[in-house]
Amino acid sequence: MEFVIGNMVCRHCINAVEGVLAGAGFTPVSVELGRAVVAENEAAPEALRALRSALEAEGFELVDDADRALVEQVKLAVLRHVRDERECRLNLSACIEDHLRVSYDTASRVFSRLEGRTIERYHSLQRIELVKELLTSSRLSLAEIADRAGFSSAAHLSRRFKEITGMTPSQFVASGSSRGSIAEV
Repeated sequence: MEFVIGNMVCRHCINAVEGVLAGAGFTPVSVELGRAVVAENEAAPEALRALRSALEAEGFELVDDADRALVEQVKLAVLRHVRDERECRLNLSACIEDHLRVSYDTASRVFSRLEGRTIERYHSLQRIELVKELLTSSRLSLAEIADRAGFSSAAHLSRRFKEITGMTPSQFVASGSSRGSIAEV
């Protein structure tokens, strides 16, 4: 049986979901961002309710609606686009169409309707999250971070960073700010 699981963004999420599945009585076969396969072929409604509650308690979502599943796939494609340097150099809409096998217009329409924001806005926020992570955990220069996050220059990165966070990258570092909750993104 396969589940679509929302709000998974990193390898720690994979570990957490594996634990939730096992704790709910399922046998995980494979778990990756946005998706989990379990050995069981079917589950009783009460087992699914318990799984849904356990996932929600950890900040995840059991997705059983096709449009919500598409939104989660878009989010994962955006994360790949932002975090994989090879993908980052591709056009975002082409990247989404390639990974999802659905038109960008369709994905964009469903995403905006359900998320209340555009794919482009989500993409911008994810790029800034990557910048925050690199600012706090690496010794890269601002120009290197800008290049890694797909910005044309350090100046462009600084402008977008300030627009989104309200502070410059150096103010962010000096403040000791953390990346913040994924729910904010």
